[in-house]
Amino acid sequence: MAQKRTRKRKGRKKRQTKRQLRLYSRIRFICAAVLLASCPILMALFRQSPESFFPVYREGTKQLATILGAINAWCPIAVWDWLIAYAVVMALVTLIRHLWNKELVCGWASWVVLVTSMLIACAVDGWALNHYAPTLASEMGFSVQEYSTNQLAETTSYYLDQAAQRADSVRRDKDGTLQQQDFFQLAKAAGSSYQKLSKQYPIFQGPTTPVKALILFGKPLLYSGHTGIYWADSGEASVPIDDANAEIEFDMCHEVAHRLGIACEEEANFASFVACTTSEDDHFVYSGYFSAFNYCFNALCREDPNLAQQVMQTALEQNEDGVMLVVHDRQETQKHYQQFQGPFENVGTTVNDSYLSSFGERGGIRSYGLVVDDLIAWHEAGN
Repeated sequence: MAQKRTRKRKGRKKRQTKRQLRLYSRIRFICAAVLLASCPILMALFRQSPESFFPVYREGTKQLATILGAINAWCPIAVWDWLIAYAVVMALVTLIRHLWNKELVCGWASWVVLVTSMLIACAVDGWALNHYAPTLASEMGFSVQEYSTNQLAETTSYYLDQAAQRADSVRRDKDGTLQQQDFFQLAKAAGSSYQKLSKQYPIFQGPTTPVKALILFGKPLLYSGHTGIYWADSGEASVPIDDANAEIEFDMCHEVAHRLGIACEEEANFASFVACTTSEDDHFVYSGYFSAFNYCFNALCREDPNLAQQVMQTALEQNEDGVMLVVHDRQETQKHYQQFQGPFENVGTTVNDSYLSSFGERGGIRSYGLVVDDLIAWHEAGN
């Protein structure tokens, strides 16, 4: 009789434990649903009435990035890079253990969904709503409009000339190829690259911690067609160590711009250009003008290939050596990224396009190239 009572008690406890597990799992699923629901709700509110939230929201995201950056500043590589990998491994290990022991997986699934929703909500609610902020041009006091092909050609010629003048001021091998610079020295300089600008434009005030190196997800990111990422959940501006030599400074400053609450890709590109070209480091200055020329020249080639060829020919006549170095860097950059092209790039591009479009960026992934309008406006304003 005593053994029967013991077995009954154990059976009741087991049933109670299962009921508790199901209850806790439901609670976690509900919390996850609330967190995920907050994203579209806040997106709708910010889209409808951005003036009610800015500039307070942007300043809040900067403060959050400053705090998070101070916590992980001890590590020169991206902390999130390793934490995500660790979390994925642990999730798989615990899933296998549950299946092996024939345990309910609803508890495991609820934790995975909850943690994932927390990361998404933190990124969207705590940073990505900066997509609805006033334009960077309005913050800096200049206007952007539609421009003619001739204006585009003139601007392209100007940025090519500026890049060509500085092409021999950066370290190169004997064959003219850009030498690879120390990543962490560049990362430190890029982290504080907006300090000078912030004295004139308060929007650029914010955290100055170094850019982080992407080790584990660096190459996968390049294979997805991207050269950097700002991980809002840890406040880390991150760039792969395998980035192209001519563009790495520009890409670093681009991610730092995101950290400053400049979410729009077009505007982050322009902010990066201004930060690079006002730097005291020749490599940053050259990278800024080189990238500006690339964006403008690519746009001009699409609009009028013959005019683009004329711009290049005229530049060669004026400064053949400098222009040839720029052309060489352009070819080397294209060659560098070709090794990462493949089917995964289409997947990464589609995901990023959907993300940007969901926040109202008018061109989706083409938003990166829309910086041309800002570059023309900046040039025509006499800068």
